[in-house]
Amino acid sequence: MSAILIFLKAPHKGYVKTRLAHDVGPERALQAYRALVMRQCSALPTQAQLEVHYTPSDAGPEMQKWLGHTASYFPQKEGDLGTRLQGAIEQAFKRGAQTVTCIGGDCPQLETKHFEQANQLLAKGHDIVFGPSEDGGYYLAALKAPIPALFQDIPWSTGETLQVSLQRARDLQLKVGLLEALYDIDEVSELNRALADKRIQLECLPPDIQSG
Repeated sequence: MSAILIFLKAPHKGYVKTRLAHDVGPERALQAYRALVMRQCSALPTQAQLEVHYTPSDAGPEMQKWLGHTASYFPQKEGDLGTRLQGAIEQAFKRGAQTVTCIGGDCPQLETKHFEQANQLLAKGHDIVFGPSEDGGYYLAALKAPIPALFQDIPWSTGETLQVSLQRARDLQLKVGLLEALYDIDEVSELNRALADKRIQLECLPPDIQSG
């Protein structure tokens, strides 16, 4: 069984897409966040087990109402992103997953093929597969076993996240696979880029989302 773990915040105004909100306002940022998450969920392989790992910890009923009953829902652990990632990964493997793929909710270019490519690389002997983000992080991480040290003491949400993670993987003598680089949406220029791309369907966005 393949498990896909998507890490999300509850869709609350002022809580999500705060950098984007500086340009378009918190209401439009919330609308963009909802549209991005739904766009990304539409790209998930149907045969995989979906786990939604959410924050804050009391948002379970709200998340289930939003995203439906076919996924499993878990509150994120306390701690930095590395602690939350590793805790969720370990539990997914304990539940029987043979591969685990972790994603966020703000990569509009993510397609089903990227999950398939990641699993193919794992099947060919890679220990970890990253999907690099253009901002220096990564939009996807896929593993076939827990690797706790890979997520410890990483400068999260910086331009160095991926490079430090790659060096850590080399230090651990892991075989690393890389997918194509894609972009995340954190600022209005990136949102406009996605809206201008006819291949990307961002439904439920108001026509004036680009304005402040």
